Amino acid sequence: MTKLAVVAIGGNSLIKDEKHKTVEDQYEAARETTFHIADMIEQGWDVAIGHGNGPQVGFILRRSEIAAKVEGMHEVPLDVCGADSQGAIGYALQQTLQNELYRRGIKKPVATVVTQVLVDKDDPAFKHPTKPIGSFMDEAEAKRRESDMGWSVVEDAGRGWRRVVASPLPKEVVELEAVKTLIEAGTVVITVGGGGIPVIDVSDHEYRGVAAVIDKDYASSLLARLLKADLFLISTAVEKVAINFGKPDQKWLDKMTLAEAKQYLAEGTHFAKGSMAPKIQAIIWFLENGGKQALITNPENIGRALKGETGTWIVKE
Repeated sequence: MTKLAVVAIGGNSLIKDEKHKTVEDQYEAARETTFHIADMIEQGWDVAIGHGNGPQVGFILRRSEIAAKVEGMHEVPLDVCGADSQGAIGYALQQTLQNELYRRGIKKPVATVVTQVLVDKDDPAFKHPTKPIGSFMDEAEAKRRESDMGWSVVEDAGRGWRRVVASPLPKEVVELEAVKTLIEAGTVVITVGGGGIPVIDVSDHEYRGVAAVIDKDYASSLLARLLKADLFLISTAVEKVAINFGKPDQKWLDKMTLAEAKQYLAEGTHFAKGSMAPKIQAIIWFLENGGKQALITNPENIGRALKGETGTWIVKE
């Protein structure tokens, strides 16, 4: 039987540096990433791809704000920005992957599913929004938007004011059955982009988008659990995971057990909250809920890591 992997790609991985942010630059970065996913498919894996969208949503919001100020156009709501980014990033990933598979003589369709992810409207994160989005504002503008539009705003270390939104936990992938159907038909599916478009259930499966941001690793972990994936792979900026990162006693890890991962995370000193910690937590949830193995590595080493030559493997025991 073909094995199924859920691969989570970081939104920042499509932007190599400050000088390479254009759509063309991101397309080229997508091409490099999907080349390595094609290696997986060539090795016999079925693949579902999740991805981040933080920088891209920031660009969409910025364009929207400029258009509103200069031309008086309507601003784009955050959930619609998420949908826009899913389509655009999905387009780059699916086209570059389609091209690479065709080049290798592999007949396998690729499709993007614009995906909603259900969150709990009573999630505590909504009472304490912490995720900054959009441009900096002066205090008067921030207070006006707080009053007129119901935004939560904070002063950011003397640099100005910013909007903050909640980052609730994902509960359900709304388009799960469509994703399953596509995978069973042999399609590579790009889904839960940016963690999915956050929606709440306002009345017995009547969904409504909300201004929030879902962690893409948490959403990909949920997807991997629901699909009963054989492997959860997080593609990130580092070849391996380290404990005591950046310290004299830094140690790169080839393998971690679930118990070790939980211990390192609980110690709170090994994994940064904004980067590696949510990845480790996402993997812990996957392994605690039926998953067998997970892998963290960078895109260019996916093929080698799958052969056991590099990367950090996290296993149940």
